[in-house]
Amino acid sequence: MVKADARSTHRNNRIICLPFSQENYEANVIEAVDFRQCLDERIELFPELFPPEIVGGYRMKDMNWSKKQGIPIRRIEISGIAYTICPSFVMPYMTGLVDEVEKALFLRKFSVPLWALSYVFGRDPMYWYRMEKSLGRNSIVGTTIRKPDDIPQHLAADEKHTWILGNKVYVATTVGKECILGTSIAKDAGEEALKEAYRVFKDEAQCTKPTYQPETVNTDGWKATRNAWSSLFCSAVILCCFLHVFIKIRNRARKKYKDIFLCVASKLWDCYRAEKKSEFSQRIRRLVQWCHKENVPSVISDPISKLRKNIKDYSVAYAYPKAHRTSNMLDRLMQRMDLRLFSTQYFHGYLSEAELSIRGWALIHNFAPSNPLTVKKHHGYLSPAERLNRFRYHDNWLHNLLIAASLGGYRTPPQNPL
Repeated sequence: MVKADARSTHRNNRIICLPFSQENYEANVIEAVDFRQCLDERIELFPELFPPEIVGGYRMKDMNWSKKQGIPIRRIEISGIAYTICPSFVMPYMTGLVDEVEKALFLRKFSVPLWALSYVFGRDPMYWYRMEKSLGRNSIVGTTIRKPDDIPQHLAADEKHTWILGNKVYVATTVGKECILGTSIAKDAGEEALKEAYRVFKDEAQCTKPTYQPETVNTDGWKATRNAWSSLFCSAVILCCFLHVFIKIRNRARKKYKDIFLCVASKLWDCYRAEKKSEFSQRIRRLVQWCHKENVPSVISDPISKLRKNIKDYSVAYAYPKAHRTSNMLDRLMQRMDLRLFSTQYFHGYLSEAELSIRGWALIHNFAPSNPLTVKKHHGYLSPAERLNRFRYHDNWLHNLLIAASLGGYRTPPQNPL
């Protein structure tokens, strides 16, 4: 049995992570005057890393020394609330130095097992597990998205089937612009469970931008998924994934009816390439007629007939040129998730622990560098998050992630310019 859910109420994160050079850090922090000058420069450059009340100024509070890392840590007071200023070269909870762990965590993007990390980089496997899991406490949306207006308006969503201690669960996954923006575990595939799982994405997105509503959401057609998104975002247009029609036919007919399958597949994708809504509907109608005329097997003709019956759910995408008509982007990311889950033999223990670990992996995916060959095509931006924001705080990807996760990613921009 899955152990009882140990989720706890979210506690406000009051750690502000800022870029500091490790070599010059103590010289910039020990003297209050120097520290204030450094802090003022960073407030001017990166106001989004601070709580909105920073526009009213701040007061120096105190300084302590980290016993784990032997570095000074200062606190400031903003509107009567104390915030800790943490340099980006140390990991959360002072568990290690970024430069010592970033290569090991980079390999987690490719699902290198924890025991292998322990063999190569030292430490206990649980050390690396806890390191990855600690990243999952941050808001995925708030950490990944720098400016509220950059939250993707066109999303794709689906559930990844997996297990916790042998019990089937579903990872409700939301993606946009190559980034994973939501991963939350639902105990079943019913509407209420999926609604609560996808609500995590909604809460994080509206924490970043209170008025956020996606324009379109591409789903595989599962009724519970469609109803969950319609309930959470009333104005969002729910699109059916055209690719899933093809996949259903391919899985049933590719081997048994190879020749007719190849012919139908060609005609089906020719329908997809129609440039207008009316042309798309016409091609689908003609394809259905052709299937009846040629006595195409029911495993092929039935999905196509169903496509024609629900043609509105597919053709509505023509009104939104930037919408996702297929789930290709989502499927690519979920394949990587599947590899990660398989390498760990799925989830173990508490549901909350499983969710934190998959959220940590999602943030590593968003911020870890991509293949250098693809970087050249994207003007030098190294990761999906950098390409989405067209910005990076630091050249090192893990520094960049920790800085972006300032205040746990749960913050809103200043209401007035500084």
